[in-house]
Amino acid sequence: MSEINFTYYQSPLGLLKVAGTEHYITEISFIDEQNTPVNTTSDHPLLHQCIEELIEYFNGKRLSFDMPVHQKGTDFQSKVWGELLNIEFGKTISYMTLAKRLGDPNCIRAAAASNGKNHVCIVVPCHRVIGSNQSLVGYAGGLWRKKWLLDHENKFANGVQTLF
Repeated sequence: MSEINFTYYQSPLGLLKVAGTEHYITEISFIDEQNTPVNTTSDHPLLHQCIEELIEYFNGKRLSFDMPVHQKGTDFQSKVWGELLNIEFGKTISYMTLAKRLGDPNCIRAAAASNGKNHVCIVVPCHRVIGSNQSLVGYAGGLWRKKWLLDHENKFANGVQTLF
């Protein structure tokens, strides 16, 4: 098993923890604790690549990510996370659409639960899944961050200032 290395990145949405091995990014998560030690120096090339790609994303210069990601989870969770990668930048789908894309409209709750267990935020774009009535629902990083991310993507994809 490969050693997990980590660093932090101060994003426009707050502090992000970035973790990974020499082969994969395994976590990008929002850190809200005030007293988190911030290790901003990392000599791991993949962590550096991840931060560079996130900076490009937040600057509106990156619509998709190139870094390899891997999360531990069940086969179903992996299938959900894989399907999230198919949602285009600046677009949203409903949890029902996600369930249908997985091949079973009845798995909507399981799909939503797996979406919520995504540990690689932004890169595996769980923020692009919204309620069937177009409402913002469920985001581990907070609904205000979900709204910000969707508005940010919509602005660069469509030239529109706000989606919600």
